[in-house]
Amino acid sequence: MAGTITFRPDEDAARALVALTADGTSVSTAVRAALITAARDRARTALRAEAEALAADEQDRAEAAQVLRDMETLRAG
Repeated sequence: MAGTITFRPDEDAARALVALTADGTSVSTAVRAALITAARDRARTALRAEAEALAADEQDRAEAAQVLRDMETLRAG
């Protein structure tokens, strides 16, 4: 997708880069890792919100319970 990306860090981002590179990690590696972590966190947050919405959906929970009962009946038979 992208080759080289250039950005101007604000004070918070600059401090974060100092912290992330203090052990000798390159800026490129630190930025790459931070982007991947941020994308994973966003995906987890979206999945968590979806799961919470489904858990709060009484109709969906009732349907799931019915499916489980039906499966148990099939297994017992």
